[in-house]
Amino acid sequence: MKILAAYIFALFATISAAAAPGIGERPPDFKLLTPEGRVVQLSALMEKGPVVLVVLRGYPGYQCPYCNRQVQDFIANAQHFSESGAHVILVYPGPPQDLNARAAEFLVGKQLPADFDLVLDPGYTFTNQYGLRWNAPSETAYPSTFLIDKSGLIFFMKIVKEHGARTTAAELIDAMPKPRK
Repeated sequence: MKILAAYIFALFATISAAAAPGIGERPPDFKLLTPEGRVVQLSALMEKGPVVLVVLRGYPGYQCPYCNRQVQDFIANAQHFSESGAHVILVYPGPPQDLNARAAEFLVGKQLPADFDLVLDPGYTFTNQYGLRWNAPSETAYPSTFLIDKSGLIFFMKIVKEHGARTTAAELIDAMPKPRK
């Protein structure tokens, strides 16, 4: 029994200690649900064009004001993302209990454009897979942003190990490939 427990602990430690994918790498594929129960799969969206993958703090015991400002900034600049053909995925991590209700609370006052999705990460499966778990009291995930091109490679990333200093819409718009004239 002790051997099995040690194996499970080692396996969990390996999963939770995954490294974040980097520039020039292919991020791990995932399927996550929206609060409405619709499946969003990274690989399916990448086939259509670039993907902006934003990891929020979710619900660390309150609605993060920095996450709110960042998402409002992205919504205000949605036209730029749309013009570049990008789809924006906002990952909302947290403990499974009440996560759907907390995400709905986060969305109050926000009208997500058609090419934006808020997806849930109950129990931090995605967050651990991407090596972004902020495993400290009252924390959930490191706020992070990845730009992924149509071929499936990351060409921009920013992982913030504090509450502020988030990626802005302007940073992403500058990093997006410009259409040829």
